[in-house]
Amino acid sequence: MKILISDNLSKSGIDLLRSFEQFDVDVRVGIAPEDLKKIIGDYDGLIVRSETRVTADILNAADKMKVIGRAGTGVDNIDVPVATQKGIVVMNAAAGNSVTTAEHTISLMMSLARKIPQAHGKLKAGTWDKKSFMGTELAGKTLGVIGLGNIGKIVASRAIGLAMKVLAYDPFITREVAAKAGIELGSLDDIFQRADFITVHTPLTEETRGIIGEAAFAKMKDGVRIINCARGGLVDEEALYNAIKSGKVKGAALDVFVKEPVPADHPLLTLDEVIVTPHLGASTSEAQDSVAVTIAEQVANYLANGAIAGAVNIPAVSPEALEHIRPYLTLGARLGSFLAQYFNQPVTDVQIRYSGEVAAYDVRPITQAVLTGLLSGVSARVNQVNASLIAEERGLRITESKDLMAQDFTSLIEVIVKNAKGESRVAGSIFGRADLRIVGIDSYRLEALPEGHMLVVLNDDQPGVVGRVGTFLGSRDVNIAQLYLSRNQAGGTALSAYQVDSALDAATLAELAAVDHVLSVKQIRL
Repeated sequence: MKILISDNLSKSGIDLLRSFEQFDVDVRVGIAPEDLKKIIGDYDGLIVRSETRVTADILNAADKMKVIGRAGTGVDNIDVPVATQKGIVVMNAAAGNSVTTAEHTISLMMSLARKIPQAHGKLKAGTWDKKSFMGTELAGKTLGVIGLGNIGKIVASRAIGLAMKVLAYDPFITREVAAKAGIELGSLDDIFQRADFITVHTPLTEETRGIIGEAAFAKMKDGVRIINCARGGLVDEEALYNAIKSGKVKGAALDVFVKEPVPADHPLLTLDEVIVTPHLGASTSEAQDSVAVTIAEQVANYLANGAIAGAVNIPAVSPEALEHIRPYLTLGARLGSFLAQYFNQPVTDVQIRYSGEVAAYDVRPITQAVLTGLLSGVSARVNQVNASLIAEERGLRITESKDLMAQDFTSLIEVIVKNAKGESRVAGSIFGRADLRIVGIDSYRLEALPEGHMLVVLNDDQPGVVGRVGTFLGSRDVNIAQLYLSRNQAGGTALSAYQVDSALDAATLAELAAVDHVLSVKQIRL
């Protein structure tokens, strides 16, 4: 498999990838977009930092691509929705530069409070000026933290260590969790109205773009100071300029900008109240080594054995967890594929029920596997990454339930598909460590191996039907490998599953369906 590295990556990460015999690793730092588009179709993996923009145009040329790794936190330079549609896993190394970025945030906040860069510049220019650089203490001040992810939490803990009061906003953190860390949780308006310093640590999305803008500045107390070491665009730069000029904002410290490199004539660069650094949040040797090794390990583990870590568009599965659920992933995919062929009608609803030991796992990857099997016949691009998205595109309603209580089997997965005309069900289990079995088809119980060519026959429960089907197949030179029989009551309808060595053509299948007392025949390939 071929891996392309298109941005600067620490040697430790490159060496790790090259230690795998199955990988060919190419380093093309600074490759132009048009050249990247020409060669990207040859690669299974891509590793970038923030310089390479992985656009829809490039992704549409990436026919072999399986995984994209971002050596850092943000993935806004990657078109994640398009990657997901194409079934490409997108990973980041979110924790690798958390401490470094948090420390840079604190450094900028302290520099902002004491006007250190301005005083440094003036003294270097030969002027001893103490009166122009009166600062403010951090102790006792309120720091507003927008976003309590990895970096936001570290910033908050460091600020508490500086005797600051920390007020934070994050809709996914409970008050109890925040309180244990010594953080007061509040609304955005609480932060805008009460904070002396405000720092933002959220991803850049349509919801967060301009989160600190004109309306927010209007709510802030006079003399507030703003720090942004997260993503350009979170702070509305024009609104910030106007707020500083009006005196509402005392100062700002920015490590990131909407356009990078920032233009030399950018209005904010003309203000003495603004401290700037050129996107240095993650620029320490420790952080660069950490994110390089982390993303290299994640990409290598995914390509080598399917383990998923740090993914932003698919549930994570560690190598240890993968070993436990791998048989269920295979079983789920085959149950989905079986139903697609057995039901053989448009599907509007899919119900997936987990019971017993399997319900104790994170079943999202198994659900993805079921949907992959179910949709593989109608979409060539479906895989573990985009199965839910494709199901959504097709208007399927997916429901999932878990019951830790075992039923008749230690673990059981049931899949039910429906439309306005009817429904079908298949159930499967794992025997021993990894022996897959279909244990139910509609209302019939049986134990069938979900593999190879299968003929599922519904027939009147009459003597001789199985013999006639066997004779018919033998006369067509079709060998029966396994036979599974089931009925709900004597003299009613029976179900038979024949595992055969070769597929039947359409004419032969129609002849088999016409055998006496045979009601229907479905051919399945697993």
